[in-house]
Amino acid sequence: MDNYFLYFPVSEKDESWGLTVLNVGNSKIDKFSSYPPTNHPSHHNFSWDTGRVLQEYQLIYITRGSGVIESESCKEELTEGSVILLHPNEKHRYKPNANTGWEEIWVGFKGDFIDNIIKKGYFDPARNVFHIGFSETIVNLFNDIIKVAKAEKPGYQPVISGAIVYLLGLLHSEQQQSTLQEKDITEIIVSKARVIFREKLYEKISPEEVAAELKVGYSWFRKVFKKYTGLAPGQYLIQLKIQKGKELLADPSKLIKEIAYELHLDSSLYFSKLFKEKTGISPAEYRKQILKKHQF
Repeated sequence: MDNYFLYFPVSEKDESWGLTVLNVGNSKIDKFSSYPPTNHPSHHNFSWDTGRVLQEYQLIYITRGSGVIESESCKEELTEGSVILLHPNEKHRYKPNANTGWEEIWVGFKGDFIDNIIKKGYFDPARNVFHIGFSETIVNLFNDIIKVAKAEKPGYQPVISGAIVYLLGLLHSEQQQSTLQEKDITEIIVSKARVIFREKLYEKISPEEVAAELKVGYSWFRKVFKKYTGLAPGQYLIQLKIQKGKELLADPSKLIKEIAYELHLDSSLYFSKLFKEKTGISPAEYRKQILKKHQF
């Protein structure tokens, strides 16, 4: 995970939509590192000693590591899979544990829509931490928001604000379900494995290493992963690499051997062989087709 954040200028037209995204980002905080990073704007930066008060809502998803949050309404431990919903005008502070660090994704937003659902009791301001576990859907939504935000194409605000509404809906649903039953441990393991595969797509990693990271035996891991996804872990990883390969092939400046190297595949020949097995055509043929479509 590369550290990234962006703060948006907001127009009256953006605000009239009813929900406006103000900032997005992700951070990887290594063990024994200072927190938060000091390069955020002064109105968002804070220290553990002083805390801060925001004039917006924020959703923060802790995908790795652990830590703690303290606010006017709660003091709670944070673990992998915790989601924080910060409310405006409430003093708070949070940080990762020094011996674990953490990885976080966040988005800040405001508007009549969120004010209205808070007033109607969908989210209790006194309960701003949700231990929902690992959700590939939620991680993907955050990543999609960041991807669209980076491009800043015309009309991007309604697109990413729509993703916020979806995130809030999922969070509310997860909250309701968690009151009814405990999540099955195998579902948690599979969801976490999916996140790891996606996060380490550009790294050389094996399914056996993922199982070891999750502290489970590989034989059991392979069995339950295939049961939940329909694919063995190795095939799932290959499918992810092929999908990412398709995205990279749309850039004519990238050589096929460069794409194979980025995806940590053994060679361009191996990449071409896998690609043709999964898609029916070679990477070069796929590139010709996609570039031809873009000409019209």
